[in-house]
Amino acid sequence: MNGAVMFARYAYPPNALGYCGPDDPSALLGYLDAGPGDAGLADLARRFAGAWPYLALIAAANGRPDPLDRTVVEAYWLGNRLLERVPGGLFAAHLRDRFADRAGRGFADLAELAVLGAPPHHNFHVFAVYPWVGLLRAGPDPSVAEPMRVLDSCRIRWGTVVAVRGGSADVRSPPLQWDGRRLRLGPPVVRPARVSTAGGGLARAVAPGDTVALHWDWVCDVLRPRQLRALVRYTGSCLSLVNDALRRPVPAVVLD
Repeated sequence: MNGAVMFARYAYPPNALGYCGPDDPSALLGYLDAGPGDAGLADLARRFAGAWPYLALIAAANGRPDPLDRTVVEAYWLGNRLLERVPGGLFAAHLRDRFADRAGRGFADLAELAVLGAPPHHNFHVFAVYPWVGLLRAGPDPSVAEPMRVLDSCRIRWGTVVAVRGGSADVRSPPLQWDGRRLRLGPPVVRPARVSTAGGGLARAVAPGDTVALHWDWVCDVLRPRQLRALVRYTGSCLSLVNDALRRPVPAVVLD
């Protein structure tokens, strides 16, 4: 699988919901069988204003000329060693250039997390850059229900397929939970996820027992053991950094 196709698999779910990317999400589905040199899919990827700058940052820090290099795309969505080669100061400067004006005084905390070792991973973006973590502290339940739904859905998460029925699968996955002070992963629960629609699917054919990656309400791909280990590791490190930062003001950035 080339990097552009991998990008499309993970970028389609929020694009289909209208949260980011071009106005026609069906275009991504149409490119999922594209060849490695398909310029149309690469052009679509550049129109994701949230993800593309991270890909460019990871690629530049690793001497990769193409932000859609497969290992670069994997680093952003799942995690791999390329993230370790992005200097904290460079990541802090990246965040400053993109978000300082909108984060206001909270930007100091965001930059500090970068210097302390936060990776330019999608789940860091979800937990630390989006405003939802800050909203968790705004009041008691049920006011936390919507922030928690968005945080849990928007992060890249992992799970095990327990059943497949047509275009959907039941997947056992640990949900994100909030205990009033910290975010943590709870005991696994079984929830439905989309595998395909009339317009097509994202992942290869899935079967019970497969370990898969999920984004919003979609199964995006079947994970290899190495990819699962990386996703678990980087999710854990992002949660740890953000939980430590909850003792201080949390940035609240409104993004496109």
